[in-house]
Amino acid sequence: MADVLKAVHLAVVGRDQALDLVATGLLADGHLLLEDLPGLGKTLIARSFSSALGLSFARIQFTADLMPHDITGGEVWDAEHARFEFRAGPLFANVVLADEINRAPPKVQSALLEAMQEYQVTSERTTYPLDRPFLVLATQNPIELEGTYPLPEAQVDRFLMRLSIGYPTPEEEREILSRRKARKEDRIDVPAVLDIARFRAVQAAVEEVELDPALEQYAVAIVNATRVDPRVEVGASPRGSLALLKLGRARALLSGRDFTVPDDLKGVAGPALAHRITIKPEPWIRGVRGAQVVREALDRVPVPKVP
Repeated sequence: MADVLKAVHLAVVGRDQALDLVATGLLADGHLLLEDLPGLGKTLIARSFSSALGLSFARIQFTADLMPHDITGGEVWDAEHARFEFRAGPLFANVVLADEINRAPPKVQSALLEAMQEYQVTSERTTYPLDRPFLVLATQNPIELEGTYPLPEAQVDRFLMRLSIGYPTPEEEREILSRRKARKEDRIDVPAVLDIARFRAVQAAVEEVELDPALEQYAVAIVNATRVDPRVEVGASPRGSLALLKLGRARALLSGRDFTVPDDLKGVAGPALAHRITIKPEPWIRGVRGAQVVREALDRVPVPKVP
């Protein structure tokens, strides 16, 4: 995966921490929610990773008038053979960028949720399986609420991680301008480093990364700490514990190790758990957020010693 990140950096300047987290999430075979302001490179990152990994890519611009069949595909009359046939929609790609996902009406979000959870789409009375890997990278603007449909908690919980990209540093932004000037066009080509078969083999290797039982107990303790916090209405679910371990093993593999250490779990705890936490109204008004609850849980829970 080091070569994949190197290829992505041909298009994306800096953002090392965000790119490492995206790579970790993709290795862990999870869907990612990129929550940040427009123009910070979310689309470019998704497209660059799909190119470097040798995966097919589709971008869906979610709008209020979108219909489920616009993303799943539907039955079309074939006059030549006098029958209906299914025409696949953009969901039938390995990497799907769901741009501004919270602008889609609930029926479209429901169709996407089926694809994310069951790896299938339903058209009329027929179910069609999606090829693996199937990875959704969804984006949403955290400050623009007009004309949006808030994602249901059940759908937010299906995302393995929620993360932000952030602004580039002044030095990185100057490098962006310099590269664009030298390139003389907006288009950026990222070479394929892997193909589908090799990427799936790397994903399978995540399951072989050693995980000490003490780290399993550590993950449970962190998640439980989010549930007993008096400021929290709903803490992280067991799906959060599973996400924490899955991402921790992927982070270990990305670091070139076949065993997991506590720092692997601590490094992904915020993106894996914060979006699964619902804060009570009064603490929310005071500015308490899920990420703060996770940070404080990591400070309180003793770190285990592993061999």
